[in-house]
Amino acid sequence: MRPWSFVGRTQELQRLVVAATSGSERGLIFSGSAGIGKSRLLREGVDVLPGDGYATWYASANIATAGLPFGGLAQVLPPSQPVGLSPAGLLRWAMDSLVERAAGRPIVLAIDDAHLLDPTSAALVYLIARSGHATVLGTLRSGEPVPLPIRALWTDDLVDHAELSPLTIADTTHILGEMLGGEVESASAERLWRMCLGNALFLRELVIAAQSGDEMIQHFGVWRWTGRLELAPDLTDLIDTRIGRLSPDVRTAVELVALGEPLGLDLLTKIVRPAEVEIAEERGLIRVTSDDRRHNVRLAHPLYGEVVRRRCPVSRSRRLTAQLADAVEGVGARRRDDLLRVAVWRIDSGTAKDPQLLLNAGMQAYSRFDVPLALRLAKASVDAGGGFPAAELLATLLMFADQPDDAQQVIESVQHEADNEERKTRWYSARALIGFWGLSHEKTVTEISEAVGGLENPNHRSRLRAFESMMRFHQMEHEDALNIGRAVLDRPATDGISRALVYSMLTHLRAARGELADSDRAASRVLADLAAWQTEMPYIKVAMELGRGTRLVLGGDLRSIDEIVADEFADLADAGEFRLGSGYVSVLRAQAARLRGRTGDALRHSLQACAMLAASKVFAGLAHAERAMAAALRGEAVLAAEAMADSDRTHGTNLIVLYPWREQARAWTHAAGGDLAGAVGTLRELAERLRRDRMAGHEVYALHDLVRFGFPALPLSLPDGGLSTVAERLAELARQVDGPMPSLISRHAKAAAGESVAELLWVADQFARQDFLLYAAEATATALRLLRDQRSPQTQLINTKLTELKARCQLIDTPALRVDRVRLTERERQVAELAAMGTPSREIAEQLFLSARTVENHLQRVYVKLGVSGRVELPHALRSISD
Repeated sequence: MRPWSFVGRTQELQRLVVAATSGSERGLIFSGSAGIGKSRLLREGVDVLPGDGYATWYASANIATAGLPFGGLAQVLPPSQPVGLSPAGLLRWAMDSLVERAAGRPIVLAIDDAHLLDPTSAALVYLIARSGHATVLGTLRSGEPVPLPIRALWTDDLVDHAELSPLTIADTTHILGEMLGGEVESASAERLWRMCLGNALFLRELVIAAQSGDEMIQHFGVWRWTGRLELAPDLTDLIDTRIGRLSPDVRTAVELVALGEPLGLDLLTKIVRPAEVEIAEERGLIRVTSDDRRHNVRLAHPLYGEVVRRRCPVSRSRRLTAQLADAVEGVGARRRDDLLRVAVWRIDSGTAKDPQLLLNAGMQAYSRFDVPLALRLAKASVDAGGGFPAAELLATLLMFADQPDDAQQVIESVQHEADNEERKTRWYSARALIGFWGLSHEKTVTEISEAVGGLENPNHRSRLRAFESMMRFHQMEHEDALNIGRAVLDRPATDGISRALVYSMLTHLRAARGELADSDRAASRVLADLAAWQTEMPYIKVAMELGRGTRLVLGGDLRSIDEIVADEFADLADAGEFRLGSGYVSVLRAQAARLRGRTGDALRHSLQACAMLAASKVFAGLAHAERAMAAALRGEAVLAAEAMADSDRTHGTNLIVLYPWREQARAWTHAAGGDLAGAVGTLRELAERLRRDRMAGHEVYALHDLVRFGFPALPLSLPDGGLSTVAERLAELARQVDGPMPSLISRHAKAAAGESVAELLWVADQFARQDFLLYAAEATATALRLLRDQRSPQTQLINTKLTELKARCQLIDTPALRVDRVRLTERERQVAELAAMGTPSREIAEQLFLSARTVENHLQRVYVKLGVSGRVELPHALRSISD
């Protein structure tokens, strides 16, 4: 386990430093629970104080010295005390000793765990704070008795007192990365944060236990927590101490909350006496919150529940969960989650007899994308005799739990129960989902097409046709997909699920073709039918989001992408381990980040997507391609090549429709490796293929990459055998493809082809306004190269602008920026640096053993390379380049 550096707490640390150094501020004491990071914060605050200007002493009180006079301050006082002095005399001696040792410097007295100070030390701290000789900094543990002199520090207005808040999710994620030595999956980091509630000590113990139990798994450099929890003995002992000894009735109340939280207060007091609940609340073991006029009871800390549940005997746990289920069923399920809770309690208590209850609960969990819970309920329903409906749900969930072989086995096992048209339709639908997307079986499309002929009910036929249209679209049979989809939609009585499937396909197809407005309308129709498909086929949301995400990326709508990745679906997918959904959302995050020039963020998000989709055949190839793209934009050629190889290895063979993203990444991988000819060739072939496939939305960006590589005038083959340049084709596409981006990209191409500096700078400004900072930097770099060639007086101004754009990005190293990079020889740099410092040419010549003429020749070459007119502009120009 690696130690971690101090993270977060920026404002609190600043408050400590200001309190100690400002001269006008009072002292400061932070309170907080054990393990929240108080001691580390105080130590960091003391360590950053200037040692020569302050007399700084740090003391850590503890239980061993709490009964010894001056025991808490033994670390800062002289080792021997004078004998024969009264208590007041000892206090005066201690104060004088500190003042004398300070030698006129301001005193900073920092005391960790000040609540454990012995009475004499506490009195000394109060007196020296009151005397004005010292600034007192300190920490206290919340809920512990505080010596009266210490409490008087803030009640007498000598110091400020503040409560230290828990670590944030961001701070927790940072700490986890340092502890584990690598990136941590965002969903895992959030679950661990919720489990420890921002307590650094608890977090450390949780991770140690998870690592020792092999519950922290690393894929592609990203750590993921399985969710299984083994508590370390030290942590269990600490929590046991906090819980303390409980009477049997109070323990029962706490156990009920641990087994069923959140519980309604009224429900809990029907099972145990209100007095026992009050005692548990007073002792800080449970907390009661109000929600819409209801009072809910939860444990005060999630880890209390882990310990209480482990300590509860199995027989009592089964009895108590049965009581909870009986109590809720007795009053009727009133809350949204009651169905799920009762079903889980029935499983836990061994009283799960109703397969329909379990099935309904499983469907509800599935609709919330809680795959682990839905799987558990579906398996229980199958075991309870749920038959075909339960097996259908179980097979579908196994597919989304990345177990397609098991899913196929389950669905095949109930084929004989598909004894009517409705069940046959559902059986073929589930089998198609598993076979096509889970196992990449190409024959699935033919099988489902043939199955339609055996159905008579038009609704059942439409359902299978809708699946067929989606599959044919993914196989790039777009005209067939369109024709089948239109036939489904043209039938007025088609049900909501079938319509949603077709509109999801159209959302993606229209986006790929550049028909962004139509794509948006199709997505709206999917959401309009939400009630029809959310419970039975919630995975339609993923298909729709893939299409909508494609539309937003191709349309350059970064703000809407941000809204998608922050909405409820992303949160539910992460929390419920719906890894297909979480993985695609991470891909979308990566795409938005790279368009902004945030290549480090793009690489991080794409790595998380790769880790989430490690066992999937659906979006894994796309995730690795995005990783390759991010690495290539950073100039990390080896990493890009490895990621591209992983994309080729993991890509689902039936998801041909994703080829534009993958081939663009392949081109950038070539470029990062120095094979610009290979990159251009790949993009040229891609553009021609996209034109044949009528995927104009993607074609715009493939051609734009050619512009970014410096080939706006590259000839392209036309279907009639003629030729067109990249810039000319983009001008044509700007009239066909929806949205403002094609026009802006076309102007970029035209400006680059015509070497128009003014137009390039205008385009760069427009890109920057829309947050496309990488594009803006590249367009500016192209303009800067032209200005340098012209030795324009604008050169330095534009060079500064480019530097500012790069600073707003993370590491970027693309062909456009490499062409721009100025390289000075070692001698040129020596001469330029001396000249920038104001050294005359004659002195430069003497220092470098050169002639004055040679120095001037070097300076002229430097001026040309940097695009400056003389020595005055040299300092800034040298700062803006890198060798």
